[in-house]
Amino acid sequence: MYWDEAVMPTLVSSADGKQWPGQAGETAPVTAVHQYELCGSWVVATHGPYDMHSTPPLADALNAAVRKHPKVILDASGVDFADSSFLNLLILTHQAGTLRVAAPPEQLQRLFAITGTDAVLEIRATVNDAAAP
Repeated sequence: MYWDEAVMPTLVSSADGKQWPGQAGETAPVTAVHQYELCGSWVVATHGPYDMHSTPPLADALNAAVRKHPKVILDASGVDFADSSFLNLLILTHQAGTLRVAAPPEQLQRLFAITGTDAVLEIRATVNDAAAP
């Protein structure tokens, strides 16, 4: 077994391009992105696992938000898996505008610490803390 098979479910593509998990009974990971305004900031709340296959909708939301709003908050409390593509997206968004990451779960906090991005990204304990000036 390769290392990535142990961490992520294997997805198999059908002839029509749809993907489904490689093991019987598995369902594809579901991600969700919700957006709203809070105290003059734009909040992008995300839920689910994020890898190179599931990151594009979040990338679209963050790119649009950072172009339109002076401060963007990523509510990361619902992220239950993140890899380097997610981390790269946050760094690129941070470079494009003001991004604050709010309420990252423990796994995400470890990823930030291991990679040193906790010294680059603005990380706050709660969405309300991130919305404060």
